[in-house]
Amino acid sequence: MTGISTGKPTATADGRSTRWNGHKARRRADMLDAALAVIEEHGTDISVRQIADRLEVPRPVVYRHFAGRTDLDDQIRRHILESLLAELLPRLRPDGTVRDAVRGAVGTYVGWVERHPNLHRFLTAAEPPGESSGALAGARDRIGGQLADLFADTLARFGLDRNRARPMAFGTVGFVDGVVNSWRADPRTTLTSDQVEGILTESVLALLEGNARSLDVPLTRDTVVGELMSQVEAARAQ
Repeated sequence: MTGISTGKPTATADGRSTRWNGHKARRRADMLDAALAVIEEHGTDISVRQIADRLEVPRPVVYRHFAGRTDLDDQIRRHILESLLAELLPRLRPDGTVRDAVRGAVGTYVGWVERHPNLHRFLTAAEPPGESSGALAGARDRIGGQLADLFADTLARFGLDRNRARPMAFGTVGFVDGVVNSWRADPRTTLTSDQVEGILTESVLALLEGNARSLDVPLTRDTVVGELMSQVEAARAQ
């Protein structure tokens, strides 16, 4: 049985459109990498000309890949946050003692801010008091959400309400973020990154231990997380 021709050309699966889309995505990524390098070197007040010069392309080529300067700045913030999350999210998994886990996560964040002060300034400069950009809010949701899942799983192993986890997780994220932002914004501070890391680690540990005591959960800063989970599973299996 033969098909009926409609007289319209059919789409060919030659992959040309896919290849072009891939090329555009790579070019955007190159431009965002260049933008981060310019910020690292020159500070937060950068121009499209500087990005174009770093890539050795005309300035209109940069604008061709973004819907104006606002879109470019937002994509830069997202790119910065992705680089931070790539380092931080793997540390939000329990390993060693509770103290080890908290110090690892806090130290990773404070260390990133210390190594990339201009990238951090670019992020915080886009955040007026009481507001958050979509990129920043999304990053906090990802960090807080992963931490909330970890807390919720721990509570559930003790037969406790998982819904208690979310306020604890997002409160911790907000506290750490607020302390670090205040530290970096204060030109008169004498605190080193090691001191800030120590203050935050002790504060978060005190917060976790206080909540654990209120819920009758046998958790302290010296608890080995893996052993605690094994003990709970063994008790539930009996």
